[in-house]
Amino acid sequence: MIDLNFKYQDTITFLKKESPFTPDIAVVLGSGLGIFADATKKIKSISTSDIPSYPTASVEGHKGLIHFSKIENKKILIFQGRNHFYEGYGLSDCVLPVLLTKKIGCDKIIFTNAAGGVNKNFVPGDLMLVESFNAINIKKELTDLIGISSFEAKKNFLNCPSSRINKILKEIADENGISLKSGIYWYTKGPSYETPAEIEMIRRFGGDAAGMSTVHEAVFASSLNMEIAIVSCITNMASGISQQKLSHAEVTETAKNSSEKFALLLKTAISRM
Repeated sequence: MIDLNFKYQDTITFLKKESPFTPDIAVVLGSGLGIFADATKKIKSISTSDIPSYPTASVEGHKGLIHFSKIENKKILIFQGRNHFYEGYGLSDCVLPVLLTKKIGCDKIIFTNAAGGVNKNFVPGDLMLVESFNAINIKKELTDLIGISSFEAKKNFLNCPSSRINKILKEIADENGISLKSGIYWYTKGPSYETPAEIEMIRRFGGDAAGMSTVHEAVFASSLNMEIAIVSCITNMASGISQQKLSHAEVTETAKNSSEKFALLLKTAISRM
């Protein structure tokens, strides 16, 4: 197991020193969803390139910024961009936002991502509240990161994602006329998009959307006894569901087009947490 406290001691010390407050909740933004940060009152912004030992974001749509912001009376920590396993990073690099959130005293986090639609009732632009996820593709790496799970950690995982936060998100969606689908997010390692055969397998085993992030972050957060929620933006239909050629440009463009309802959902929900 990697000693994350030792590996990232300079990173943790830096962010603790620079933090203007202890956040009430953190948000990790997926591809093309960075506009949410602009919908908040920014108190302080830090480029991850200025933070010791922080891995460089290399994917389009992930700016590599950390914002300390406010929404009404809530203090928010926003990670605008993330690092992915398919970029060649170790899992310890990919869960760094979770570790930093915990270390500066925050125990609630909302993950967002861009995902490919597997459920044929979905259309690009839909928002999906993740009710559960499939992490089978990354079990070994998670064990190497977290170690053998304790009884307490297993118990915490029974409420991952948080039923309390999910209930709030559903209520906000209903009140504001936002179509919020529910479903299962299926993690794939990448680095390429899934093949039609892989998507068909995912569909047959109950997956509603597929993507290459979030799951390891959520499992790690749960192991730290954090309360989490996940919202996916369906940015394209997965390979074989649609005959259209997949591209990251389509992913980021669709996410941007859905950003207004996405920002409204998160802002209003956070104000009530």
